[in-house]
Amino acid sequence: MASTAQPVAHRPSASDIRLVIAASSAGTVFEWYDFFIYGTLAALIGNAFFPADNETLQLLLVWAGFAVGFGFRPLGAILFGFLGDKLGRKYTFLVTVTLMGVATAGVGLVPSAASIGLVAPVIVILLRIAQGLALGGEYGGAAIYVSEHAPPDKRGFYSSFIQASVVGGFVLSIAVVLACRSVIPAEEFVAWGWRVPFLLSIVLLGVSLWMRLKLSESPVFQAMKEAGETAKNPFVESFTYPGNKKRIFVALFGVTAGLTTLWYTAFFSSLSFLKGPMRVDDTTAEIILGVAGLIAMAFYILWGRISDRIGRKKPIVWGNALALVLLFPLFWMIGSFANPGLQEAARNAPVTVTGPDCRYDPFASAQTTRCGKLLEDLTAAGVPYTLSEGGALAVNIGSDPLPLDSWNWNDAAARRGQLEQALTGAGYSFADVTPSLPRILGIVAALLGLGMLSAMNYGTVAALLTEMFPPKIRYSSMSIPYHIGAGYLGGFLPLISSYIVARSGNAYAGLWYTWVIVAIALLVSAWGLAGGPPREFAAKDVDDAPA
Repeated sequence: MASTAQPVAHRPSASDIRLVIAASSAGTVFEWYDFFIYGTLAALIGNAFFPADNETLQLLLVWAGFAVGFGFRPLGAILFGFLGDKLGRKYTFLVTVTLMGVATAGVGLVPSAASIGLVAPVIVILLRIAQGLALGGEYGGAAIYVSEHAPPDKRGFYSSFIQASVVGGFVLSIAVVLACRSVIPAEEFVAWGWRVPFLLSIVLLGVSLWMRLKLSESPVFQAMKEAGETAKNPFVESFTYPGNKKRIFVALFGVTAGLTTLWYTAFFSSLSFLKGPMRVDDTTAEIILGVAGLIAMAFYILWGRISDRIGRKKPIVWGNALALVLLFPLFWMIGSFANPGLQEAARNAPVTVTGPDCRYDPFASAQTTRCGKLLEDLTAAGVPYTLSEGGALAVNIGSDPLPLDSWNWNDAAARRGQLEQALTGAGYSFADVTPSLPRILGIVAALLGLGMLSAMNYGTVAALLTEMFPPKIRYSSMSIPYHIGAGYLGGFLPLISSYIVARSGNAYAGLWYTWVIVAIALLVSAWGLAGGPPREFAAKDVDDAPA
């Protein structure tokens, strides 16, 4: 039987550790920048590659393209996890960062749908698939590489820089977009300037490769290779190694499920929420998220360091529990500071829709009923509504009915203009807003609250997952559950939550998806994770958890 003890390996020097952390973190920043730039420029990508008369459908198609990349992350985890456990950590994540950089630059070179038709979105989807495959191998490689260089009492601290680097990639994507907006005129940025952040990934790729080529192989992998203890088939052994099925289950539903949904809610959903329903000016929203994200990076390092003292389980369980209590209040806080006029209008003049056949399909290019068209227009305008069945179609803004019989139902633009005119008369505003400085500070405070919840879950995870799995199959074993959770539960979050909002007319309704997933993660993590101080892998770590 193979030994469960970690192979004996020489400990790197302090300078070696600094280089390992710097190179791995920088590469992770660049790689996640490549992945997140798509989400940061979602509206412009929709115009270029997924044009549709239905604005909600166009946004859903963009998020579907976003989700496709995530959907292929588990396959990348299997492929590159296999290579990482067979060939080594270093060369595997050199391949993944190269694939990511080339695919990202490719998005910036694809002609628009107006030029080449449906071929454009097909190419974009294929490039997103390549990005997903690359990311499926990148995170596990970087996290394991740093963790295997670190002593147990500092593993959480050292590996937390990888976790903070994921936020760093998001912040960098926003910073680059803002820089490009500042030097490229607005009309030209919409026409072609949005491609520049994608093309810059080639420069970032060069820097990342230069730094990572300076690294040597992980000492743990070197020791296993010298002892002839590397796995013959890491993928198969991940599911046959004693106790590993339970570890994978706990890693997926107790660890990754909560951290990934909270992360995307804290950063992506909040950015979409500010730009969309709250109508905050794009540049202002991006600056707010960039500043909050930059500050929040410190939280991940803080909780990584704390976990070296109190163990990995407590921050995750505490973070999940607090998220269930604070998720909705923090978003209500963001909404009240971002656009109080919109909330006041909704209170003073609520929109009610009554009628037959009030079915709204966000994925339809055109609604078939008048009620469906109204719901589409209200959703696109970001106006909440209350829906009820009735004999005849009627819409009230406050107590005032709309003269629907005089509307131009065959002209979508004219119909939306009539609706917006009526809503404007009732106190609604459809102009972009720039919150005052005190309200911006309130938004940042709420975002930092979300960032803290995310950090409690995410800051410890690289060390935790490294310690949960045996070294010989560690790359595969931790990457598979991590990327299934991040790829499907997290990657599909923008699409699913946007769909829930579109169907309900409630800008906050999409948060229920996050709440339910985090509730599941709380139960599984409290049951399945081993408590106590950090330690090297031992087969009993999960097996001995209370059942």
